[in-house]
This record gives sequence, structure tokens and C-alpha cells, in this order.
Amino acid sequence: MKKHLLLALGLLLALGAAAQKTTVNCTFSGLPDGTSILVNEPHGGRLMPTDTLKADAKGRVKLERYSATPEFLVLTLPQEKSPLLHFILLPKEKITLEATYMPALNHFDLTSVKGSDNMALYKEFSNLNTRAMLEQQPGLVAEELASLLDAHPSVLMSAFLVTYYEQAFEQYAPLYKKIRDALIGQYPDDEFVKHIDSRLRTAILPGMEAPDIELPSPDGSALRLSDLRGKVVLVDFWASWCRPCRMENPNVVRLYQRFHDKGFEIFSVSLDQSRDAWLKAIQDDGLLWPHHVSDLRGWNSTAGRLYGISSIPATVLVDRQGNIVARNLRGSELEKKLTEIFAQ
Repeated sequence: MKKHLLLALGLLLALGAAAQKTTVNCTFSGLPDGTSILVNEPHGGRLMPTDTLKADAKGRVKLERYSATPEFLVLTLPQEKSPLLHFILLPKEKITLEATYMPALNHFDLTSVKGSDNMALYKEFSNLNTRAMLEQQPGLVAEELASLLDAHPSVLMSAFLVTYYEQAFEQYAPLYKKIRDALIGQYPDDEFVKHIDSRLRTAILPGMEAPDIELPSPDGSALRLSDLRGKVVLVDFWASWCRPCRMENPNVVRLYQRFHDKGFEIFSVSLDQSRDAWLKAIQDDGLLWPHHVSDLRGWNSTAGRLYGISSIPATVLVDRQGNIVARNLRGSELEKKLTEIFAQ
């Protein structure tokens, strides 16, 4: 018993010895005197305040942390819809930064950072957000952030900032991969690195073999995507209740009529729950191809879950060998790609 206690004590001492002090000196301009600043940590997918800092008359606060591993923190004000200031702190860092509180924009703009590559990168992101808001160009961040992260893949903050593109993951998957590959050796246990690694491991992306789908057709017989091997196939995820899907259907019909004789097929996967609504939409929209399937489970569709479908309409274009060519092509982009394929 004594031996076990000594071993446990030794382990605790070893862990304690590994923890290193990190110091952050922040100076905020634009804050009222005596403003409280909350230090938040993520717990169960939510931010929970764990400490409160008081700004002095010059807007200065000092944050001290002890850790053996990188820490992710978020500073906020004690108010609803507070602006957020994100931190990734490495052990033993001594960081000095200056930030301006912009109440009209509900935003913290970082104006100076010393002592941290992570916070220097976050400063560039903060400044980009400021420009986007002041110039009323919301698309500016999406346009320029990718280039910024592409130039700094080995900075841990990149693993957090790349999640800005979560809703456009397929488009930015190469950037996710570049950042994951640069960081996973040094930070295998970091939550953001593990997250982007998981996204990549479970992703179905261009160049990969399309997973097979086998679902019931309207007459109850099973249809398989793999039965269309040798054809160029558009896997079209849609539903009768989806207005954008129904608006896109005339274009899908037109492309089917144009390219079908050249070897183009459509494999329609409905996310309907009502069989009658599904069949009526097929009839009303003139979806004349024979490959319609659905398990009538809505968003719990086995095919939808397999392909990571979170919004519709959604498409996956598959080549003659059964490999994914592209995802989410529609309208003129889909027509351009089909023209290119069948010109070969």
C-alpha cells in the first residue's frame, strides 16, 4: 500500500514539475475603467468562465497560467453577445499584447503582439475581421484567411482558425490536410489537431472511391450505385420538401437529356420521409431517369450519413471507374465539368 502511495506521489510530482508558467500582459484601449474580463475554458462543447481579471485605470490585465501542454482560452466581457478574444498559450511563454475594444463592431482588434507565434497569427486574423467589418465586406475573411493559413501551417493556431471553413470542408480539405500534416507529429493530443485529423479520416473527397449505396427504389427493389460502374454518375441528394432542390431539378433534367446518350446517369437519393410526397415530386418534376432510391429516413438516411450530407441539394460526381470527381457541382459548373469529361 505504501509503495503504491509513493508511486502515485511521484507521478503527481513529475506532472507538477512538467507544468511551466506562462504570462500574458494585455493592455486594452477603449474599455471603461475597472472593467472585468472573464477567462473562459472549453468544457463539453461550451465555454465556461474559470477566472475574472480586473483591468486597471490604464486598461492593463495580467494573466498567469501553469501548464505542461498548450492551452486554449477565450477572454470575454461579462455581457451578452460579448466579443471574443481567443488564445493558444504554450508553456513558458511571456506574451505582451495590445487590443482595442470596438463596441460599435462588438469586436476586439489586436494591434500588437510580442512573444507568441500563435497570437501573432491570431492578430492577422483579428485585423482581417476588422477590415471586413469596417469595409462591409463579409466575404473578405473567407477569401484571405486561406492564404494566411497556407503560409503558416506549422503554427498551432492554424488548427483552430481553419475550422472557420467547417461548412465548406470539401473545398478546403487540402488546407486542412496541410495543417494536419504539419502539426500532428508535434501536437498529436491537441483537440483541434485531433478534430481536423478526424474530419480528414472520415471525409469522402475527390479522388477517393465512392462508397457504394444500396437502397430501395420506388417499387421496393434494391438499387446499387456500383451497378452503374462504367458510366459517369451524378449522385444527387434531394427531397420533395427542399425548395432549392426542386428549383434545381429542371437543370438536372436538361443535363440528363443532353449527356445521357454519351454515358451519363443520375442516381437520385431522396431524404424524404413520405413515400407519397417523394413519388409525386418525381412525377411533377419529370425526373425521368430510373435510378431513384430512398430509405425514407429523412436526415437519418443511411446514404446521407455515409456521405456526410448536412444540407441539400448536394451532389457527388463519380467517374466511370467509380471514383469521386467533384462534390456539390450544380448549374453551370456541373455543365462545364460534364462537357469537359465527355469531350475526352
